[in-house]
Amino acid sequence: MVVVDTNVLVRYLVKDDEVQTAIATKFLANNDCLVLKTILLETVWVLSSKTAYRFSREVVIKRIKHLFKLPRVFAEDFEQVRTALIWYKDGMDFADALHLAASENSFVTFDEKMVKKASQIATDYNLILLKN
Repeated sequence: MVVVDTNVLVRYLVKDDEVQTAIATKFLANNDCLVLKTILLETVWVLSSKTAYRFSREVVIKRIKHLFKLPRVFAEDFEQVRTALIWYKDGMDFADALHLAASENSFVTFDEKMVKKASQIATDYNLILLKN
């Protein structure tokens, strides 16, 4: 299995470069590919960033789900990724959602906004807000 970089995933998902899209598509179809959580995090950021593609949350989720329906593409810690995508759909920042999903039910932060949102969505998690 080979780990696939963000730029390969973006070319496949965005299809904004005909040559690289064809190469990425063929590679993903013909190789067992692993998408690390860090690469997925970067991919979601690139797709949704105001300085990059500006895709809506709904479009990002649709494209990421499509990616993991490919028969030879696998996610590192798929259940954590699945959970993070659900929470992202429900309004959490994707990075926060992925961090929390990987935290094994206990998470500490100074980020009050993250704790407020996560407390509404991830009710089984022990969220600890540190204050000044």
